[in-house]
Parts: sequence; C-alpha cells; structure tokens
Amino acid sequence: MYQILTKNTISQKGLSKLPEKDFLISEDLADPDGILVRSADLHGYAMQDSLLAIARAGAGTNNIPVEDCSAKGIVVFNTPGANANAVKELVIAALLLSSRKITEGAGWVRTLTDQPDLDKKVEAGKKNFVGPEIAGKTLGVVGLGAIGVLVANAALSLGMDVIGYDPYLSVRSAWQISGQVRLAASLEELVSQSDYVTLHVPLNSATEGTVNQALLAKFKNGARLINLARGGLVVSRDVADALKAGILSRYVTDFADGMLMGMEAVITFPHLGASTPESEENCAVMAALQLRDYLEFGNIRNSVNYPNCEAPYTPGKARVTILHRNIPNMVGSITTLFAKEGLNIDNMINKSRGEYAYTIIDFDSIGDKRDAFLADLSQVNGIIKARIIREQ
Repeated sequence: MYQILTKNTISQKGLSKLPEKDFLISEDLADPDGILVRSADLHGYAMQDSLLAIARAGAGTNNIPVEDCSAKGIVVFNTPGANANAVKELVIAALLLSSRKITEGAGWVRTLTDQPDLDKKVEAGKKNFVGPEIAGKTLGVVGLGAIGVLVANAALSLGMDVIGYDPYLSVRSAWQISGQVRLAASLEELVSQSDYVTLHVPLNSATEGTVNQALLAKFKNGARLINLARGGLVVSRDVADALKAGILSRYVTDFADGMLMGMEAVITFPHLGASTPESEENCAVMAALQLRDYLEFGNIRNSVNYPNCEAPYTPGKARVTILHRNIPNMVGSITTLFAKEGLNIDNMINKSRGEYAYTIIDFDSIGDKRDAFLADLSQVNGIIKARIIREQ
C-alpha cells in the first residue's frame, strides 16, 4: 500500500482517484511514498528516502525545492492547464478593472450611503471614473502556454488586437492559438506596441525580475500591466517608479506587495487566480492521477524535473524504473546488468531532460534475483534511484 501525505486540503474529487485498498492518505505520515500539495511551502520539509514523488495541484512549483528533489530521485509533477480557464477569466476581469475604474467607482458609491439626493450625486460624480474600452486596443501576452493561449484567444473575441511572445512556444500551443495573434520577435517589441501587457510565464532564475527598469522604459506611456502569474516576475520598486512617472497607468496583480499596495494605481487580488471550485477539482484530479500512474506503473507525465516518459504495461511482465544522470554509456551499463543476471528485456524506453534521464524496462519475471539486481543497480555510477514495480 502506498502512503500519500497531504500538505493542504485536497479536493475529495481528486483523492477519490486513489483507491483505499491501494493508498493510505493522511495529513500525518512519517515516511510517505508520495505528497499531494497545493501552496504549502516544502522548502523546509525533510525529504525521506521513501519519498518517490510530489504532485502539485497547480502550475507553479516555486513552493517545492525542485533541484533538491531531482538530486534525490523525487519526481515533481504539476498540473498545467487544469486551472487555465479560472486564470483566464480573472485576466479578463483584470483588463476591465484596469480600464474602467470599477473598483474606485464602487468604493466611492459606498461613501454615499444614507445621503440625500443620492441619484443626483451619483450622476454628478461618475465623471471622475471614466475609463477607456478595451475593444480596439492591443494586448501583449507574455508566455503562450495553456493560460496564455486562452487569454489571447479570449481577448480577440472581445475585439482586441493581440500580440504574443514566447521563445519556447510548443507545438500544442501553436495549434491552439488563433492565427490572428501576431508573434513578437522580442519582449521589447511586444511591450512597445501594447496598451495592456499580461504575464503568463513561470517564476525561475531566468524569469525573475523580467519586468524591470530597462524593460519598463520600452513600454508605451500609460500602458496597463497585469501580473496574475508570480509576484517575483516584476521588480516592485521599478513598477512603483513607472507608475509615478506615468509609464504605467495601472498595475493589477494577484500578489500582495507592501511596496505597491498603498498606491492608488495598483489593484491587488488575494491570490485568486485558481480559486474556483472547478479549478481546485481539476488540479486535484490531475495531480492524483499523475501520482498514481507513477507509483503504480512508473509513468511520468507533466513532471517539472524529469522527462515525460510513458510506456503501456503488459500484464505478466516485470518492470524496473531507473532515475539516473544523463551521462554517456548509462543505458549500456544498465543493459549489461540485465545480461549478467540473465534477464531478457522485452521493452525499453529512455528519455532525457537536461542533466537527468529516466528509463523504463519491461522484462521476464525476476523471481528471487530481485534484491541482488537492485543492489547491483545501486552500484552503477549515475543511477539515482531504481525500483521494481511489477515482479510477475
């Protein structure tokens, strides 16, 4: 039985994908095989040797020490696209809020409670909350993954011109995005042409501080910036300066920042991007299914640190899965061990991703050679973690 530790409240719809006869699920386990997590910070969590995988019910994984997990042979999954519609809808709301002074107007009306001649005061005061329509304006979408594509297509349907930038545009995204979306050759080109800019990229060492003083200098004067991706994508002080200088007229973000929250031109949401019951269920189901498939069959799908690698399992065969360094002659060393033990390989798949790789091998029944075989594998230079999943 696999032990699954939950570090947040996980939707029951997702947990139901882990059958009770095969999975023990608890908030208090000392040696879990897997972890299901949403936003809980795992950077201080002691990763036990028993831990095989962490599944994040969401897209971002900055709350997980991914590099440490990679070195220890812990596969980290996320759920790209499961919350995409929820975030897309909030981006559309942010576009309107950034233009029409809706929050300011609503706040002002509340101050008029119980005042006489309410209708006249409202009519006289509404001129202070005039804002432009978004139709006919240009939206720049930075990052054309699952969310960015939905945002770009939705903005087109609202009458906006859309320009996108993504140097790593996937084939899947290319198929899904409308042909009316223009692609910029650089981030600078995108921001120089956009009335609105929305960010949809992960936060990592390459993207941290993407929106900084140098890039902001390329923005159209009075542009509106939307960041529902990650707070660290912008340099807060530089955004504050740009707002004061009129380079930006609005900044809408899903991440509270003490430096910016007091500014009138900043609208801050309490991290609402994926906060819908539908999104939480979708993410939980996707995370649970990916975790189960890895634990039971060794298949990797939507990992952020190891290569995607899947192989259908043939009943009656043994299966070994090997997480290892992506170094020369690794596969040769592994197959040499099979020959040494007299094990006939029925099927093998090997995939690599950067400095790490993964191998799935189906072979004839291992019988009483199991312990000796695993011991031999552990001695091979470059192998991080190996396990035999099916033995018959």
